Amino acid sequence: MNSSGLTLPTRFTKPRSSGLTLLIDNGVPTELFKDTVISNASLIDFVKFGWGTSIISSHLEEKIECLQTNEVEFFFGGTLFEKFVLQRKIDQYYQYCNHYGCRFIEISNGTIELSNSDKATFITDFSKDFTVLSEVGSKSTIDSLHIHPSKWIEYINEDLEAGAYKVITEARESGTSGICRSDGEIRFGLIEEIIQSTIHTDDMIFEAPTKQLQTYFIEKLGSNVNLANIPFTGILSLETLRLGLRSDTLSLFEQGGHSYA
Repeated sequence: MNSSGLTLPTRFTKPRSSGLTLLIDNGVPTELFKDTVISNASLIDFVKFGWGTSIISSHLEEKIECLQTNEVEFFFGGTLFEKFVLQRKIDQYYQYCNHYGCRFIEISNGTIELSNSDKATFITDFSKDFTVLSEVGSKSTIDSLHIHPSKWIEYINEDLEAGAYKVITEARESGTSGICRSDGEIRFGLIEEIIQSTIHTDDMIFEAPTKQLQTYFIEKLGSNVNLANIPFTGILSLETLRLGLRSDTLSLFEQGGHSYA
C-alpha cells in the first residue's frame, strides 16, 4: 500500500485466515491472468479455475506456475468434482489434482443429486490429502429457494465437522442463485440467519461477484470478510471497498460510522 497519511481499516497480511479474496478464472487470457496476479499478489489469496475450465485450458500449467511463484493458492471448481462423481471416477480426480500440485480442493453438490451427508463423507476422505473448501447451496435458483435457512446452517455445520477448512455459500459467478434470487436481489433473511447462528463467520466464504454483494458483506461484517468469485477485473475495486476508498463505503469507517478496524 502506498503511503498516504490516511487512517484506514487494518487488513491482515498473507498468509491470513480471514479477509480472504478469492478470484475466479473463467478462462481469461493468459497474459491478463499473469499480469493481474503479478500486479496484485498481496491482495489475492486464491484463484479458482471455474467449473470445468481447467480441462480445456491450453495454458493451465503456465497459469499454475505463475500462482505458485507469487504465493497464491488455487483450486478447481466444485462442478468439476461433481463431474467426476457423476462418472464414478473419484480415484481419477485424486490423480488429476495431484498431477497439478493442488493443495486445496472444492467439494460441492450444487448441481448433481448428492446428499449432504454423502458430500460430508467425501470431505472427510479428501481431507486426508488436501485442504478442503466445501460449498453449500444449489446452482438452481428454484432449488435454492426450497432450502430452508435452518438446512443451510445444518449443512454448513455438517461440512465443518467433516473436516472442511471453510464453507463457501453459493451465488454462482453471476450472483443469481443460492444467497441471491434470479434477479440478483440479495436474500437478506437467509444471510442474516446464517450470520446470527453459532457458525463463526471466519469459517465462511461468501461468493460476491458483484459490487452490490461485496458492499453488503463489508458493511455487514467488516473489511476482513472472506469473499469469493471476484472477477479478475475487480480485485482493486474490491480492495478499495474494503478500505473505504470508494464511494459505496467511503464513510463506513469514519467517526460516526461503523468501525471494524
